[in-house]
Amino acid sequence: MPARGSFAKSDLDALRLERAFEILRRFTPQEIRAKGLANLSRWKSNGTWCSAYDEWQAILEDPDNGRLFSAMRGRDENSVRLRQSPPYVGLLPPEVVRAMNKRIAS
Repeated sequence: MPARGSFAKSDLDALRLERAFEILRRFTPQEIRAKGLANLSRWKSNGTWCSAYDEWQAILEDPDNGRLFSAMRGRDENSVRLRQSPPYVGLLPPEVVRAMNKRIAS
């Protein structure tokens, strides 16, 4: 049983997928790419980088929306792994993120 205030891995995966779908509903691929690339640039300049960011950068720089949609909506192991380090954080309003967290926690 997860500690109070924490999520089981399956709950976190579901939450990350829900956030990705909500972002896709609210924003265009161009807006998602712009935010993601801006975040990646900032994180790289701050020395905060992981191998998943290299993968995300390639996805975000590729004009093929299919690659982006696949990473954000996919249920395969690679998509689940990539959503553990999403570069598009900050797009959803904080109140939406809190509401999603609350639903998953209850």
